[in-house]
Amino acid sequence: MPLATLGRALWSAPSGPAPLARFALAGGTATLVQSALFLLAGGGQTANLLATAAATVLANELHRRVTFHAGGRTPWWRAQWTGGGVAVVGLATTSTVLLLWESWVPDAPDVAALAVLVGVTTTVGLVRFLVLRRVLSPS
Repeated sequence: MPLATLGRALWSAPSGPAPLARFALAGGTATLVQSALFLLAGGGQTANLLATAAATVLANELHRRVTFHAGGRTPWWRAQWTGGGVAVVGLATTSTVLLLWESWVPDAPDVAALAVLVGVTTTVGLVRFLVLRRVLSPS
């Protein structure tokens, strides 16, 4: 079997490390979009809300289609509802952490707040993977 064919087969596998690798790529893409939107919107709570909302919709759709190959069997609304529920918990978590960060380090640059948010978002992302894998993966 040629190496390229083997690589495609491993990348497309429905189990093992492939779904986590696809999840990381999709989630990383959404996190880059979220980070750019956060900085473009000027940082703070409103920027966090807007960036999280936009990135959540993008991430949920990427996970439905790319991570779990569920585009044909799971409707858009179900993926958005499930992923959105986890995102609401994540938004509450990032908002709380951001509020604490801003009170502890009031003069910190937006980039420092972003670094804190990316750490929290990564943790929330791992929880999202576990939830979405249960909802979107074939039985």
